[in-house]
Amino acid sequence: MEIRGVVIEDTFAEAFGMRAARLVITGRTLGWAREAALKLTGFATSVIACKVEAAIERELSPEETPDGRPGIAALMFTMDSDSLGKRLIERIGQTVLTCPTVSCFDGLPAAVDRLPAGRALRVFGDRFQISKMVGGQRYWRVPVMEGECLLQESFGMQKKGVGGGNFLILARDGDSALTAAEAAVAAIDGTPDVILPFPGGIVRSGSKVGARGYKGMIASTNDAFCPTLRPITTSALPDGVNSVLEIVLDGLNAEAISQAMRAGIDAACRPGVIAISAGNYGGKLGPYHFHLQKIMA
Repeated sequence: MEIRGVVIEDTFAEAFGMRAARLVITGRTLGWAREAALKLTGFATSVIACKVEAAIERELSPEETPDGRPGIAALMFTMDSDSLGKRLIERIGQTVLTCPTVSCFDGLPAAVDRLPAGRALRVFGDRFQISKMVGGQRYWRVPVMEGECLLQESFGMQKKGVGGGNFLILARDGDSALTAAEAAVAAIDGTPDVILPFPGGIVRSGSKVGARGYKGMIASTNDAFCPTLRPITTSALPDGVNSVLEIVLDGLNAEAISQAMRAGIDAACRPGVIAISAGNYGGKLGPYHFHLQKIMA
């Protein structure tokens, strides 16, 4: 299969199940909501070292938020329920509670499984906090020096989130790879239920499981896709490829990731790109397999 002269390799991206939550952060202005969301989702590229994968999903208009103010939707992913609950408490407490004018609400109200992050954080109010029931949901008004911080008591958890969707952009040079990757990110940006957790949505240091030379390493450089290592390792790169960048996606469901991958791959098929590939582990690591040619058919 080719798209505008770019080969779509007959391979698949391998992804795994994760726990997910959506936070709706509102503020007096969109700028303040974004400030809190940026801090909340900082240092959250991979569960390997960050314990959580998180990023901004999209902007929300006042008509889309519980309190009628501009907002930001952010998604957080972890490998288990207990870890997601802890990360919510830590990050809301340190970035929403501290940020001027902002409030935090649950973005998955239909989820049966609940994580009581707001109830845990209410104790910052030192027994001066006040609870309110609205529409069957409990909220906490936590006193702060500015005035109040409004937090929803519990947050819905999606047990069937998906982490690790990906595709690789194989290009003739670094400029072509980066231009294509930026176009892919722009095409995916704002897709509902999906985030790109790495800086600017792009990964330059794709990894393989384990390591050959160092015991205890969970992951190490994906030498098969490193152009500079082509002469001394078993390379997976076609001739003429001198730069590779990866797009990694997390989503609330497999369908959302497939839709985002389709848009991103199509946008990445541009001059200077030789092929689109994907990272997998032979189908042994995760139950979700995103076949590139099937997605692009």
